[in-house]
Amino acid sequence: MENEKRRVVLDLAVTLDGFIEGENGEIDWCIMDPDMDFMSFLASVDTILYGRKSYELAESLKPGSDASDAEVVMWQLMDSKEKYVFSRTQDHSHDNIIYINDGIPETINRLKQQPGKDLWLYGGAELITVFINQGLIDEYRLSIHPVVLGAGKPLFGNLDERLNLDLKDTRVFKSGVVQLIYGRD
Repeated sequence: MENEKRRVVLDLAVTLDGFIEGENGEIDWCIMDPDMDFMSFLASVDTILYGRKSYELAESLKPGSDASDAEVVMWQLMDSKEKYVFSRTQDHSHDNIIYINDGIPETINRLKQQPGKDLWLYGGAELITVFINQGLIDEYRLSIHPVVLGAGKPLFGNLDERLNLDLKDTRVFKSGVVQLIYGRD
């Protein structure tokens, strides 16, 4: 069902110590717990917002011939979404991929006014910071994984000001992952 007004939803895995990837970009700590019902989340969005590096990483995770049926279905569902890739260097839009080089607030406000489902802010860290600093995120869905890396790429960095959020929901999964869902205060 389409929303009255589309929202930007940051749905992201994060370690207990606040990292979204390890020192060398590793995300092998990320648990895909069936309880999380990620497919329902994917059904709630029709657009994915990526930074260039995050888009390239997501594309590199395309399942191979040894992938499970569930992995293939999840990949196909993600691949079917309209994709906006925010990049300072790339501009070759094609198929369902649109590259944006500037005007992030204008682009997001235009997308929010269009009919459709929510917009998933996939990442990366620099793009997330820009979205936070410009007040563009409507919902924060952070899945805290039971791992401490000690170092890596932090989720929050270089914020212009304090960010006050309102807890909307929590979910605890068998794997030990805890999902916190916040709205802007």
